[in-house]
Amino acid sequence: MVKLLKGEESLRGAAAIVGVGLSRFGDLRGRSHMEIMGEAVYHALADAGLNIKDVDGIFAANFVDQLTPLVVAEYFGIKPDFIDGSNVGGSAFVNALLSASLALKHGLCEVALVCYGSNNRSGGIVAPAHARTVESVYKPRYPIQAYALAAARHMYQYGTTQEQLAEVAVSARKWAQLNPAAEMRDPLTIADVLAARRVVDPFGVRDCCLVSDGGGAMILVKAERAKDFPKQPVYILGVSSRTTHNIISEMPDLTVTAAAQSGPEAFAMARVKPADIDVVELYDAFTINTILFLEDMGFCKKGEGGAFVANGNIAPGGSLPVNTNGGGLSCVHPGMYGIFLLIEAVQQLRGECGARQIKNAKLAACNGNGGYLSSQVTAILGTAETL
Repeated sequence: MVKLLKGEESLRGAAAIVGVGLSRFGDLRGRSHMEIMGEAVYHALADAGLNIKDVDGIFAANFVDQLTPLVVAEYFGIKPDFIDGSNVGGSAFVNALLSASLALKHGLCEVALVCYGSNNRSGGIVAPAHARTVESVYKPRYPIQAYALAAARHMYQYGTTQEQLAEVAVSARKWAQLNPAAEMRDPLTIADVLAARRVVDPFGVRDCCLVSDGGGAMILVKAERAKDFPKQPVYILGVSSRTTHNIISEMPDLTVTAAAQSGPEAFAMARVKPADIDVVELYDAFTINTILFLEDMGFCKKGEGGAFVANGNIAPGGSLPVNTNGGGLSCVHPGMYGIFLLIEAVQQLRGECGARQIKNAKLAACNGNGGYLSSQVTAILGTAETL
């Protein structure tokens, strides 16, 4: 169990996000991953009313540069006081909230930049190093085969259906239709998902995330400075990271992720409950992810996720708004999606989401995923009135 520090030692509300930025999404042919990242950083700095020279902390990871924060610092021509390149897969940027909060609280840096860029689509997929494992002798189709195993087990053990998996994809698409930046906005029905080209049983192509080019960036400062910036600050109320395995054959239970630990821990740090949450942003690399994380974070009981997502419950107009930008299934997925779910949460809490805006959103729960359901990092974000 994560240690919940009290008083002056607590990280609850110690840091805030004061700027976010996105690049364009889709096929950005001819642009490097660093150029795409640079576009997002430019917008995040403008959002915060800052200059790149104000940044003295860098938190970055990708699958291209082994020494990512060093490459980022050199690219921008800055010499930061603090760097962190921890790479736990797509959840790395949610994890960065914890290390950035620590660094800011203790004065190791004043302005933290969390950033990512990828030309995953136009430049070709770069397989992560953890794909080269003892399982490789069987020539699995990573990462989809690992997630298909979890989906098949959940279906076998709890009676989850392909129609319920399809509900996740359809709900994400309905949110994407309200988001002008989303890549896929055409209508999508359950019948469409079920009829789509099969990829790895039980998944068809619409059960799988996009392959995109895209970038995202966030600017964080310590809480005491948060109200000095142009936009409404969003505070980090709770963060917890957990892992149960690396390769999928070592996952203790294919139906239970480490979010069953990180979720309750993050909620405890934030001093809120799942029932208090206004909007949920999850790493939906595959349709099964959303079901697993909703169960493990406590929004429904284990085994009931399929029924929970049915009948439009997580779509616009449903009881729980989930992946309001369209998620990795319909908005964007450039290899590591974690930063994008955080940015959507920030924009929701600032009331900037237009047609998809959740009324009076004050608390957001986010869950990043890395590897093959391997790393889970849960974060609870809130407006100033939730402190």
